[in-house]
Amino acid sequence: MKKRCKTALIGAGFVGRVHLENLMRSGCGEVAALVSAPVDLIRASKIAAQFGIERVETDYRRVLEDPTIDVVHICTPNSSHASIAGDALEAGKHVLCEKPLATSLGAARDLARLASEKKLRNCTCFNLRFYPLVQQMRQMCAQGDLGEILAVQGYYSQDWLLQDTDWNWRLDSKETGSSRAMADIGSHWFDMAEFVTGLRITALCADLQTFHRTRRQPIGPLETYAVNAPQAAELRDVAIDTEDFGAVVFRMGDRARGNFTANQMSAGRKNRVCIEVYGSKTGMAWNGENPNELWIGHRNSPNQILVKDPPLMLPDAASSATLPGGHAEGYSDTFRQMFNHFYRAIEDSSVKPDYPQFADGIRQMEVVDAALESWRSHAWVEVAED
Repeated sequence: MKKRCKTALIGAGFVGRVHLENLMRSGCGEVAALVSAPVDLIRASKIAAQFGIERVETDYRRVLEDPTIDVVHICTPNSSHASIAGDALEAGKHVLCEKPLATSLGAARDLARLASEKKLRNCTCFNLRFYPLVQQMRQMCAQGDLGEILAVQGYYSQDWLLQDTDWNWRLDSKETGSSRAMADIGSHWFDMAEFVTGLRITALCADLQTFHRTRRQPIGPLETYAVNAPQAAELRDVAIDTEDFGAVVFRMGDRARGNFTANQMSAGRKNRVCIEVYGSKTGMAWNGENPNELWIGHRNSPNQILVKDPPLMLPDAASSATLPGGHAEGYSDTFRQMFNHFYRAIEDSSVKPDYPQFADGIRQMEVVDAALESWRSHAWVEVAED
């Protein structure tokens, strides 16, 4: 039997747990160590015991010193991504990092250069690409089913930060960086839009808004997406300097145009990401709260609903659907698919990467930086290209 890669998972919060569960499901990597912040050690130890992980650390450097560790997953707050990823690459580990790669473009570009120099596999966690029907949309665009792409539009809406008592480390710009809604969820949408259409965003004009200029932070840790507000006696006022909402109009490719909104205060929308692509022949629309149906629109014939079913999908998209028609595949499955692609490339050096790499993480940081510049200057801004 082929030896499985040994993986160290750094970060035991919400997304760390998602990585852990889907690494176990995929079977492509053996989770040999779980690293958490000291304040989370008790909770991390319970998680490790639940999943049969024998090693728990509070200092990631200890696992990087271990020559048996092949791969590192980075699931920590944004401000620590660059330093951990850099140390992991220097230690000769393949790296899969949650986005953003860093809180500055310069640091992200340094990571990409280092990964190239070290000849190590690298992945940025844009998991939305791996919904089966997102893959179907990409293949339909690639083979010309839509004709010329004319318009791309959509939104990413959540309500978990609706109230001023809702709190998460992402609200602290020292941890998350200079952008929140656009960087946290907007980057996922822009990556998906470019992935699906094969077009690049060339210029944009953005408007941002912080609805809660002051929030009431609970004293003590709070899990991501926790909704039970603490009592007032446990709160302190904190000034907020990152956006709750962002709207962008953009130019794409030579002629296409688009628009997008990111909103973390959309009452009733739990995690609704929607993308619509309209071409000179056909249109299509998909949303992540109903991920197993793709709307396909026509001018002169009835519209269609394609239900996720491998025999009905284009071959290159069907391979991303592991369950038969009528059996739903969702958020967790996108991670499992991404891990399968990433680890296959680690095991076989001849495999061409078919997953988002550090270069893709840099690309979306360029888009977000352009949005911030546009908002500050009240002007259209061209999106940089490496």
